[in-house]
Amino acid sequence: MYWCKIARTEAEFKAIAKLNYDTFVEEIPQHEKNKEGIRVDPFHKQNTYIIVLSRTELVGMIALRAERPFSLDLKIGEVEGHLPDIGKVCEIRLLAVRKAHRNGRVFFLLARALSDFCCEEGYDSAVISGTTRELKLYAQLGFRPFAEPVGKGDAVFVPMVTTRKQYSESVAARLQTKKKTFFPGPVQLSGKLAAPFGEEAVSHRSAAFAALLEEAKGQLRKMTSAAPHLLSGSGTLANEAMIAQLLKLKAKGLVLVNGEFGRRLKEQAYRWKLDFDVMEEDWGGPFSIEKIKKVLHSRDIGWVLMVHGETSTGVLNDFEKIALLCKEQGAKLCLDCVSSFGAVPFSLENVWLAAAASGKAIGTMSGAAIVFAHHQIEPDEGLPSYVDLGLYAGKIPFTLSDGLLKSLNRALHAYPERYLLLEQRLELLKRKTKDWPLVSGDFPTIMTFRAEKEFEGFLQAAQLSGFELHANSGYLKSHCLFQISCIQPRFEEDLESLMAFHKVYRAYAAT
Repeated sequence: MYWCKIARTEAEFKAIAKLNYDTFVEEIPQHEKNKEGIRVDPFHKQNTYIIVLSRTELVGMIALRAERPFSLDLKIGEVEGHLPDIGKVCEIRLLAVRKAHRNGRVFFLLARALSDFCCEEGYDSAVISGTTRELKLYAQLGFRPFAEPVGKGDAVFVPMVTTRKQYSESVAARLQTKKKTFFPGPVQLSGKLAAPFGEEAVSHRSAAFAALLEEAKGQLRKMTSAAPHLLSGSGTLANEAMIAQLLKLKAKGLVLVNGEFGRRLKEQAYRWKLDFDVMEEDWGGPFSIEKIKKVLHSRDIGWVLMVHGETSTGVLNDFEKIALLCKEQGAKLCLDCVSSFGAVPFSLENVWLAAAASGKAIGTMSGAAIVFAHHQIEPDEGLPSYVDLGLYAGKIPFTLSDGLLKSLNRALHAYPERYLLLEQRLELLKRKTKDWPLVSGDFPTIMTFRAEKEFEGFLQAAQLSGFELHANSGYLKSHCLFQISCIQPRFEEDLESLMAFHKVYRAYAAT
């Protein structure tokens, strides 16, 4: 198993010095030989080394640095003199792979890790002194010459540059293996759900499209016991359209917050200039029915807005009890179920409005925003037309992708069996990660873990090695959390790879 990490230990730096000597002294006569058989780079303390290991053996490396002057600056003058629009730039050096591992896999793994790391650090471009014997290799990373060669004899180097765009169009980018993704959205499409996007387009004004729309609405109604309105957009748009309807009530409301997406609902309600109070619980804490009841009774609350599936904390809020309470008190419940719809079966019988989307647990592409209702919604000229649900009730007011609609229909036909599949996947994930620092495992499609010190290095190494765990969102970083979702199509296969990687990483870290 090949995998990547950032070099941090003295043992790793010693192995780097040995590979540096073997490559740039013995193989490429760039420096003088010595008795120790190692070479410490002059910029060692400034370098960030990305290394590739074959289980525990260091077999490849590449270094980058941003401190000036670059080694290339010393050879040709400041690179900006040749590349005035270079942007934020770093220098790439010491690309080396042991001969026994020059099979392409190590090189392409290094290339992807380097690209990911540079993008994360905000670099626009990278420069390198390319040895003439490896120009073809550098070209595969998108590097292009930008100045005359420097040096002499067997140590002639070509100043070269690559940019984000050049790398994205390079051989290395095209030939990368697919990353193993564990995000809670968007979803990687399987062949069956991806196929409609390659089919001949159907006009959203045609009878064929209307039939597709009615089929989708019928399936959505069956799953929720509520009438769906389909908009072209994200789950955020669905929430905007739902919240816009609260203006008609001309009543004071209550927004419930116990995580990041509840906080976002609160911010959206502020933007609509609604009159409301906020009940905020601890991050991931449950809502108190008694507290809600007291507020509803004492403050003449006309509506309640809350999140069902709070993926930021891995909590599935008990909206059914709150819905019954609202019914008793004469308040209307509006529910963000963007992450929970399709993850777990539920009825919206006592919910006034609810928002959902196509790009989460349902398993198809993002782009269809859905708002469920029980009552007839009339058009309202006081609202922006795009979020006026009354315009969507009986016709197709605006463009909606027929490919997305076809894919959504196919995804919805996987129910109710998909509920069981997601449940089985979650149980598998629980078994595989039983020794991990669990925070929450009750959400039907995601598990939340603490990013303890042991896992900080693991998370970065996993990302550099092609495993996309859900860890980079600001709300997760601020609470030192990371998550694994089971909604992606290759989940079982990718989970086995992740657990094998974790085993190798732990064994290596223990040494």
